[in-house]
Amino acid sequence: MKAAHFSFTLAILALATIASAYDPSPLQDFCVATNDPSNALFVNGKFCKDPKLATAEDFFTSGLNIPGNTNNKVGSNVTTVNVDKIPGLNTLGISLVRIDYAPYGLNPPHTHPRGTEILVVVEGTLYVGFVTSNQQDGSNKLFTKVLNKGDVFVFPIGLIHFQFNTGHTPAVAFAGLSSQNAGVITIANAVFGSTPPINADVLTKAFQVDKNLINYLQKQFWTDNN
Repeated sequence: MKAAHFSFTLAILALATIASAYDPSPLQDFCVATNDPSNALFVNGKFCKDPKLATAEDFFTSGLNIPGNTNNKVGSNVTTVNVDKIPGLNTLGISLVRIDYAPYGLNPPHTHPRGTEILVVVEGTLYVGFVTSNQQDGSNKLFTKVLNKGDVFVFPIGLIHFQFNTGHTPAVAFAGLSSQNAGVITIANAVFGSTPPINADVLTKAFQVDKNLINYLQKQFWTDNN
């Protein structure tokens, strides 16, 4: 009896170990397997410098005091500080952005497929929000908040979110992301501005609108504020 109980315990522990194991989150959109090393790339981070050769410059960048250019259709600009700007961020799982907003500027609905975002307003007033994934009843709940200077808001990983400057003066925010390369998918750009374009019949059916409207939207120039 004791032997059977011991075997059962071992089986449970084995299952628990298997359940807790998983592949590391990718740091790129996809990774196609190849058997040709000459065509291979190192992914999920970058090659590491010998620690003995590291310097303070590997952990430093400057320029976040300089406002980004918001002279575009959406009136915002995102300045990113990731592993490409600070090599020392490699494998540490964090990055930073400065977001500048013109009066009534918008950081349009987008997602970060690989990172949660925590944002703090340092100047101005922002209307922010995110939308949940599909719920059991088919709905998607919207969470919104008006943020003033010093206020902080969190956008969970992968969820569609936005920020809108409701004031007639510029606004500035800084945000931390839980990935060295969180990625960004701007919804309108991806849906209506992909190359090649998504078949208009697909979007007409998905959005339940006239096909002429889809054709019009696909002909627009979709701004990248990053």
